[in-house]
Amino acid sequence: MKKEETPEELQQQLAELLADCSKDPLAFVQLFFPWGTGDLADHTGPDTWQTDVLQALSQALKTGNWAPVRVAVASGHGIGKSALVAWLILWSIMTFEETKGVVTANTENQLKTKTWAELAKWRRRCLGGDLFRMTATALFSADPKFEKTWRIDMVPWSERNTEAFAGLHNEGKRVALFFDEASAIPDSVWEVAEGAMTDANTEILWCCFGNPTLSTGRFHACFGRFKHRWITRQIDSRTCRLTNKEQIRQWIDDYGEDSDFARVRIRGLFPLSGTNQFISQEAVERCRHFKAQGYEGQPRIMGIDVARFGEDQTVFALRQGRRLLPLIKMRGIDTTQTSARAAQVIRQWRPHAVFVDGVGIGGSVVDQLRQLGFDIIEINAGAASVEPHKYFNLRAEMWGRMRDALVGGMELPDDPELLGELASVEYGFSPAQQIRLEKKEMMKRRGLSSPDCGDALALTYARNIATFHENETSCYPEDVGML
Repeated sequence: MKKEETPEELQQQLAELLADCSKDPLAFVQLFFPWGTGDLADHTGPDTWQTDVLQALSQALKTGNWAPVRVAVASGHGIGKSALVAWLILWSIMTFEETKGVVTANTENQLKTKTWAELAKWRRRCLGGDLFRMTATALFSADPKFEKTWRIDMVPWSERNTEAFAGLHNEGKRVALFFDEASAIPDSVWEVAEGAMTDANTEILWCCFGNPTLSTGRFHACFGRFKHRWITRQIDSRTCRLTNKEQIRQWIDDYGEDSDFARVRIRGLFPLSGTNQFISQEAVERCRHFKAQGYEGQPRIMGIDVARFGEDQTVFALRQGRRLLPLIKMRGIDTTQTSARAAQVIRQWRPHAVFVDGVGIGGSVVDQLRQLGFDIIEINAGAASVEPHKYFNLRAEMWGRMRDALVGGMELPDDPELLGELASVEYGFSPAQQIRLEKKEMMKRRGLSSPDCGDALALTYARNIATFHENETSCYPEDVGML
């Protein structure tokens, strides 16, 4: 009879198996996840493109020199990129003692809700995953002796605070740096991260993934000027196992295979015209430090984007000139509650104009507020634009006006959700070459929430409102007794 192995012996076998995978991430992925069982019952292992990237990384690690190993993958949507990032994070920390690393992404929302959430899912599936503890911001050794020295931290990037990247040293061991949605991470962060590449006799990994949204910047340079330093792959969504082929076909029918929309979203190629991001991350970031002046004489404008139940939220945006007050956000309330809260805010803030998205359930809020005596302006975002030669519909036009204001400078509240949404919406062109924003359904398919905060602010640009301070006209009828 075979002797039953003790827990200590099993632990030793696990440690030896992990050590064997130290320079073979593909073997780690194949051995340490329960392929073909449970919620992976329909999956036999990594996709072909994932296998190729893992093999290329393994070959680079086995060369025997200490040169940093840099991997850059540009891809279309829905290919399983987040899963590969999670596998590499787990492999890097589990197969090399006292690994230190940092994970960042284009926005804090992406980092928390996509990158880190995907990592948590695969850690739960991973054999030996309980050897490492996971919090909202770190993955680290469960052994208290190593929790400070054997860890990978989740760090939102900041151009004003780059110490987390500059201080990533671990001489004689392993350093791992991961950029998710790397195209939108500013060059200044990339440049500081280079400082982690200098330790001697250290295994250094720098893995960057993302949609190729910008035809400039350091992510683009990985495939151009610095291509000789990087292992690069550009992945076409049509070749991947997990992608929705019918959705891809519709995109190609709508935009054309050679359009920038298809290049970025499907083919994993950089755009020819620059970017599919309607509002640049740089413009949004500058607004975080902008202080509005002279706004007191400008009209007060309120935008209401209405939701009812589910994952979307109702948002009130209160803007005066180039200054936006903190957004008012509500979830899980009906239209009567929304109308009551809106009436309260209107009476307190006394806006000169109130724009409400009247499509769907928003129409009920419009009716109720009008019954209370307020002069509400109902907006149909799908209606024709005032500039049909430029914009496909009113929603695109409102966002266009908002974008121009942001580029010129606007004081925004410190609201990561708003800041992330403003830079998350992509665009394409209609057959008549009008600017057309991507549909909310498309955003949700690529893992983003409906941009309710951005839509509420955009509603404040639905119409041009003249300066009202001379006659103090407002949305109130005279019998309300306000202004």
